[in-house]
Amino acid sequence: MVKYSFKNDYSEGAHERIINALGVTNLYQDDGYGEDKYCKEARSVIREKIENPQADVHFVSGGTQANLIVISSILKPYESVIAATTAHIAVHEAGAIESTGHKINTIETSDGKLRVADIQSVLDEHTDEHMVKPWAVFISNSTEVGSIYNKKELEALSTFCRKNKLYLYLDGARLGSALCSEKNDLSIAELATLVDVFYIGGTKNGALLGEAIVILNDQLREHFRFYLKQKWALLAKGRILGIQFLELFKDDLFFELATHTNNMASKLVQWIKKHNHTFLTDPVSNQIFPILPNTLIAKLSKKYGFYVWNKIDDKHSAIRLVTSRATKEQFVNKFIEDLE
Repeated sequence: MVKYSFKNDYSEGAHERIINALGVTNLYQDDGYGEDKYCKEARSVIREKIENPQADVHFVSGGTQANLIVISSILKPYESVIAATTAHIAVHEAGAIESTGHKINTIETSDGKLRVADIQSVLDEHTDEHMVKPWAVFISNSTEVGSIYNKKELEALSTFCRKNKLYLYLDGARLGSALCSEKNDLSIAELATLVDVFYIGGTKNGALLGEAIVILNDQLREHFRFYLKQKWALLAKGRILGIQFLELFKDDLFFELATHTNNMASKLVQWIKKHNHTFLTDPVSNQIFPILPNTLIAKLSKKYGFYVWNKIDDKHSAIRLVTSRATKEQFVNKFIEDLE
């Protein structure tokens, strides 16, 4: 029996509109390396969405690549980046950041989010030239455990980082889900005023592949294309990325897909709560972590793909369920039936 997967939000290919756009434009000739008309128009549309006509926008193939390029480009050899212990760069990137010669100062948090006090504790520990110098802060929205930053939290981080001359970088692999969460009070334009650089995730929200790096800080813009080229990210057929982001943002398809993603997760949350099961973290995005009896997990795993995330005790574990822009409600309903 083929299992239905709730393992991630990129098991399916691209949205049909993107597939169609790639097909229609397939034989058109244009410039390479992101200088084509599609990339230029996609940049313009993104700048309009974030209400910043001066922002630099660069397209790369994936999130790990975006993180490696951005972080290594903004740090000197002796500088480090601060992140939560659960952060993607600290856990799921095979030491990509460390391979560029930079240390990650990790902080244990209960919900995957960093706070001012967390960052201050790292600064207090690093006082002289015998240690690395923390110079950047890495956060993600949503986080690796499904939590999101509200406006007040991000404003506090932004104010602190600017006061202490730290670059604030936001990983937006699942930014669509975060911005379309019912608990969100932050617009993409407001977010763009609070960070130095962030990226918009396409891979996990309808694109075949691709992320859009958005640079807001003037100090970080110069020569960025050299970093792209050196790290194998300046694609000859960069149009493939531009076409996709143009399709996602020209009429808010990006947000429509993220809303569906969250709606499917919310339905799961509603029924899981109905049966008095709790969650590892507050379920507010498309990644949810219900705590279930191990016997129930074993039965569900026969029909569905998901990750067992944490052992809670001898009889219970937290699993991760992830919905996507292509998750069909019929499979959510079937999961609920089997849960009952």
